Amino acid sequence: MDKKDKNNNENKMDQLRLNIPQIDEEATRMKAEKLLEQYRMYLLQVPEDFLPKVTATYSLVPPSFSNEFHSSTEDAALKRMDWEIERDRFLKRIQRAVNRLSQKERQILVMLYMQNEEMYDYEVYAEMRLSQRSYYRTKAKAFYRLAFALRVEVYKDGGAPE
Repeated sequence: MDKKDKNNNENKMDQLRLNIPQIDEEATRMKAEKLLEQYRMYLLQVPEDFLPKVTATYSLVPPSFSNEFHSSTEDAALKRMDWEIERDRFLKRIQRAVNRLSQKERQILVMLYMQNEEMYDYEVYAEMRLSQRSYYRTKAKAFYRLAFALRVEVYKDGGAPE
């Protein structure tokens, strides 16, 4: 057995002994990017079905002897309020996670996903005065670290963190 095979076998044994789950880097990056896209959409989005109906609805409502009656306007207001609370929690969670990244990583993600004005990769690395290669390395690391900060990393073979 040559030295290379011996080292390879030792690495496999260490992995088996420690039972460390392997991270699916591509799936993890995609999940983090999806959350940032969702962040951008939440900033713009107010679902139409949460808005109260403007047209009159004709229906027979049996008399009620309790205070359980809710109009469609009240229901829409309650749904909207619940949705806004959930949206705000999501936005704050993403903001806290992004703030834990390094300055360069944070700057890339903010410029790409967290501003009103949409920017392209080439605009971001030009403005930051980074080489294309350095930019894409930093961006990849930012997604990876963001996924860990949000605890949404994806493991190969259904593994899970301990």
